[in-house]
Amino acid sequence: MNLRIYQIDAFSNKIFSGNPAAVCPLEEWLSDDILQKIAQENNLAETAFYVKQDDFFQIRWFTPKVEVDLCGHATLATAFVLFNHENYSENTIHFHSYRSGTLTVSKKGTFLSLNFPSDLIKKINLSNELKSCFNIQPKSAYKGKSDYMLLFETEEEINNIKPNFNKISKLNSRGIIITAKGNHVDFVSRFFAPQIGVTEDPVTGSTHTTLTPFWSRRLSKTKLSAIQLSNRKGYLECEYLNDRVEISGEAELYMKGEIYLELI
Repeated sequence: MNLRIYQIDAFSNKIFSGNPAAVCPLEEWLSDDILQKIAQENNLAETAFYVKQDDFFQIRWFTPKVEVDLCGHATLATAFVLFNHENYSENTIHFHSYRSGTLTVSKKGTFLSLNFPSDLIKKINLSNELKSCFNIQPKSAYKGKSDYMLLFETEEEINNIKPNFNKISKLNSRGIIITAKGNHVDFVSRFFAPQIGVTEDPVTGSTHTTLTPFWSRRLSKTKLSAIQLSNRKGYLECEYLNDRVEISGEAELYMKGEIYLELI
């Protein structure tokens, strides 16, 4: 069995930046074990698989270690593949995830806009466990559905912070977001998730379902610009729509090819 595979740099308009994701179109679902092994072999933060069903696409996302509930950059990469390489002719794609429900992606010029559910976040106690994850003291702590989020004073702190991956990996969460007000954009962030095999994610769409409502309320505006300050950097435009969040970015093709798979 031969499977098409694409590697896309998401949330960037040039290769070697943004967040790389693999995308594998399928005619029907393979076993979970095979999907996980493909993701492990790809060794990228995420591999997305999709199957067309009537007028929508079923989608699933795998890190090298586990299947995850939601992945923004791999969804954007999948939409880019459909729009540009798999002959999808409409301007909006409807995805469905059995873990996260209905997700839509719309084409707006060179930008693709993800429409995802907003995260529900609450302020929590800034525990010693959370303090020990970084060498700089955060201002406050929050918890969403999947991640912790720590608020810091400045963009410079986010750039220069030193994570303790051993401490982070022991948190009862998918990972931990750090964020601060930006110098030239509304907010900046970084994301660490060693517990799911992603030491530092270059650009994370799903964390912006947490960051966007938080910064929208804090800055009293619904449209926000953001940079994720990894080495590769990612640029995002976000809009808070109450129970939904729109996250927009660009993408570029890095590679396409075939997987040669012998199923026993």
